[in-house]
Amino acid sequence: MTTRTTDHADPHDYDHQHSDVSGGTLRAAAFGAMDGLVTNISLVAGVGAAGASTHLIILTGMAGLVAGAFSMALGEFASVSTSNEQLQAEAETERAALKRNPVGELAELTANFERMGMTKATAERAAQEVHEHPERALRVHITAELGVNPDQTPSPWIAAISSFVMFSAGAVVPLLPYFFGLDLLWVGLVVGGAGLVIAGGAAARFTTKSIWFSALRQLLFGAIAVTATYLVGLWLGVGAAG
Repeated sequence: MTTRTTDHADPHDYDHQHSDVSGGTLRAAAFGAMDGLVTNISLVAGVGAAGASTHLIILTGMAGLVAGAFSMALGEFASVSTSNEQLQAEAETERAALKRNPVGELAELTANFERMGMTKATAERAAQEVHEHPERALRVHITAELGVNPDQTPSPWIAAISSFVMFSAGAVVPLLPYFFGLDLLWVGLVVGGAGLVIAGGAAARFTTKSIWFSALRQLLFGAIAVTATYLVGLWLGVGAAG
């Protein structure tokens, strides 16, 4: 007779993996890259349509890159920090409730487990076991009631740095032709559009969406912004010339 030991995990534990959806890095990186691309393609289109010189286009693009990168980074840091602080506040509220009314909180967790599909008897036993350890009870209550794990909060620093770097990378793409001496607006727009397609397709690898669907959707969104700023630049440029 062979006995099964518990020293090794079941092979099924390794038949699939999940992306980290709680860290905030992917969201900040994807949003930063897309925003950098759309922002600077639109700026290039606007000032280019107004008849700006190559020097002014590069100056405007670099100013947009620096301002946007810092704005994105600071915004991500503030947003993630505020979200984490709110979660901490909710955790303290829940901790106080567990001390003040343990019976009521036990009944609440039992009801949550029943809504998850457990039978009443199983839910009661599971809730009772959870409540044997205060910190475990706190984590389970927070997860069940708010849908987040208080031990897996995203880092505001990682989100800020990721956003800063990716915004800068995206924002520099439509300026590349000008850096190499190609003083042609349409080339900058084509390069920027290619960047949107690549960024949209890359983001789709982390989802169930088609790569082409995501790529073309991002290109469409960028085209809307570019068209609007191009028309504004064309209008203001003609008005200024007159």
